[in-house]
Amino acid sequence: MGDLTVYYYGNYNPIGDILAAATCIVFFVLMHNSYIVRTDTYSLFRRIIFTIFLASAFSLVFHLTLKHVDQVPHIIVYVSLIIYHVCLYAALILYILYGRLQLRLGRDTGKRVVILAMVVFGLAVLYECLAPFFGWGLRIGEKNLISYGFNIFPVVYTFLCLTIIYILVVYRKRIYHQIVYGILFCSLVSFGVLYAQTRTDESSFTVFSFIFPAFAILYMIHSNPYDLEIGAVDTFAFEKLIEFVHKRDKEYLLMELYLPELDVEGAVYPEQVKEAVRRFSGEYLKGGTLFQIGGGTLLLSADIARNGNYEQVVNRMLNHFEEEYPKYNLDYKILISKTMKRLETDKDYINLFTYAKSKMEVNTVHFIDDKDVDEYHKHRYILNELTDICKKKNLNDPRVEVFCQPVLNIETKKYDTAEALVRINLQETGRVFPDTFIPMAEQHGLIHQLSLIILHKTCEQIRSMTEEGYHIQRISVNISALELREEGFCKDVSEVIRQSGIPFGKVAIELTESQSESDFMIMKQKIEELKENGIKFYLDDFGTGYSNFERIMELPFDIIKFDRSMVIASSTDEKSEQMVAHLAKMFSDMNYSVLYEGVETPADEENCVRMNAKYLQGYKYSRPIPMERLTDYFEKEVS
Repeated sequence: MGDLTVYYYGNYNPIGDILAAATCIVFFVLMHNSYIVRTDTYSLFRRIIFTIFLASAFSLVFHLTLKHVDQVPHIIVYVSLIIYHVCLYAALILYILYGRLQLRLGRDTGKRVVILAMVVFGLAVLYECLAPFFGWGLRIGEKNLISYGFNIFPVVYTFLCLTIIYILVVYRKRIYHQIVYGILFCSLVSFGVLYAQTRTDESSFTVFSFIFPAFAILYMIHSNPYDLEIGAVDTFAFEKLIEFVHKRDKEYLLMELYLPELDVEGAVYPEQVKEAVRRFSGEYLKGGTLFQIGGGTLLLSADIARNGNYEQVVNRMLNHFEEEYPKYNLDYKILISKTMKRLETDKDYINLFTYAKSKMEVNTVHFIDDKDVDEYHKHRYILNELTDICKKKNLNDPRVEVFCQPVLNIETKKYDTAEALVRINLQETGRVFPDTFIPMAEQHGLIHQLSLIILHKTCEQIRSMTEEGYHIQRISVNISALELREEGFCKDVSEVIRQSGIPFGKVAIELTESQSESDFMIMKQKIEELKENGIKFYLDDFGTGYSNFERIMELPFDIIKFDRSMVIASSTDEKSEQMVAHLAKMFSDMNYSVLYEGVETPADEENCVRMNAKYLQGYKYSRPIPMERLTDYFEKEVS
């Protein structure tokens, strides 16, 4: 039978192909039972493994039928040989296409090389299919004698392998060099195995040699190992899952567990929590994958198509969770949602859940619905507008509006001060009130630039009204305590007032008391620095929550603003009124002016006047109005 018989049959042991097929099965089992990001390159990789599996199967069929050629129809030998070789060619072509995608080769980059490889592949397949009819390759003659012609396989194999090496070497800088070296090394091992076969007249491990680069690809590119203790994968995997869901138009269930006490740096999940997470993530939902989104946040996903009764499953999980919750003594928030076309990226889901969590009570469960998504989109739009406002740093930005609430001076019975209140007016939402956007601005570091815009517009209004002859003692502007941490806070505030050309004493800053020792020291320093320029300071919201008299006495405030809760409390009984009145008198005796806010009725007014009020503010006198309308309340100077 000559050399060809040796190549095809001599020294062949089926153990090589059995090992190759078993390895492919192991690949599929590992890929099924581990989380691998679903991408186009991963789909190609699966096809490579499947093609190698087919090649090993048909290699077994070919070699076994060739061995017993006198007992089987010859067509089986020819067909199995054709499929065997075509599968090997296809595996190499898939490796080339995989490399093209992974190296991000565009339409022009490497195009000729890939096209040439495809042409060679097509010609090789055509040759293999025609060979039995024209006697070009393996031939089974009379009396089952085997002869051979030209064997094209080594030529095509060598060309396609050189193409793979060419692509890896020429475009190696497009990916991390260690990955390139790993794949190249495994490819060289494959070539070494085949070369050793030719030197020893072996043919058992041809298919198996194709698997070595696959080991490198799976380990170095597609592996996304689980956290060994809780079985979670990372946020990158969640990003790719959402891309996969939207690309394939699938619907997934998402369940998030948030443990606030573990959302701190260095926090470690207790052992019993780890055990519970492992059990819950693997016991109920088919094909469920757990993601660790951040500190204290775990997210479980599952394909709804594989869990037809998922609603019942979710209810069983929640019931079981409630039964076990007393063991852990940890607060929680649980959110449940399905993937939606309205949410396009993983960040949209994470931000939606974060937004929804901010409105939840601890130890509650919330099912995300369209209303939540509407509110989130509105939230995101407002945040984007705030970001744009602060990025542009236009102190006259028309989206920022300043309203004012006039303040009555008890001694003069006139309005000569006011509080500036901010609104933002946006195209899609209309006017937005502070309780909606101020927390956003504080959370995302946008509050300082917003305050500078308000301060600038307030100063311009003071300047305009002063030039028209109106008497303005001062207008106060609210400043977040977070802004005081800004290194250039005092400089920024002073510069805005200075550029307006008004006296510094025409402006007051309202601050709420800080509970933090470090923030208290910063506040004291900044107040003292700005007071040197003549700026007045109000202590806002006195009487709500925490109040430390020792610290208040250390801070050089000018006016103490009693919150409306103090006004309400003073009207409930004589004891409460005496307490509030004594507090107000104590401040007055120490040269602080007392301002009561939230005065709504004549009874409120009479009560506050009895309780040492210097200023009164509230709906009884005016609701917040556009600052241009302050002229309706303020009076002009007497000439």
